[in-house]
Amino acid sequence: MKRLAFASAALTLALVGCSAPTGSPQSGLLDEFGLTGKDTVEVIEHLDELPVADRPLDLMAAVRPDELVLSDADEEISMDMPEDSMYVSIAPYAEQTHDCFYHSLTTCQGEISGESVTVTITEDGTGDVLVDEETTTFDNGFIGYWLPRDLTGTITVDHDGRSGTTQFSTAEDGATCITDLQLTR
Repeated sequence: MKRLAFASAALTLALVGCSAPTGSPQSGLLDEFGLTGKDTVEVIEHLDELPVADRPLDLMAAVRPDELVLSDADEEISMDMPEDSMYVSIAPYAEQTHDCFYHSLTTCQGEISGESVTVTITEDGTGDVLVDEETTTFDNGFIGYWLPRDLTGTITVDHDGRSGTTQFSTAEDGATCITDLQLTR
């Protein structure tokens, strides 16, 4: 009988430990910035595509290979990345750029904002083309892609008679912010 009571208590503790309590700090931070109900992919895409003027100045959002870290003056939370893909954000430039490794969804600013670019992303090992499209850079000057994990490849961007190429990696130590892709004639 004691074993049954102990097992029942352990099961109850395990179930309670797996559920998020109502009013948790995570739900408060997400509520504050209108992100409640969004998963990691949706939060990243929402924040990266926001017009610069509408970005929350008091929210920091860092994209890392394994997690999205959200913080304000009072708290910090993290959301797990999908197991099979990594977000890579690319800011092609002609004249000026900034050093970056982990993309900040609320503060990173690229040079070429709201303009049409052609993007090709190729896996080095197989030569498979992962992306081949014409798209428009976000208001922050970036374009973002969910790419398969654990590969290396080449990104090529063409814009207004200029072209540039750079390497990337979606390994666990890979950069989520690509700012070294200079466009030249």
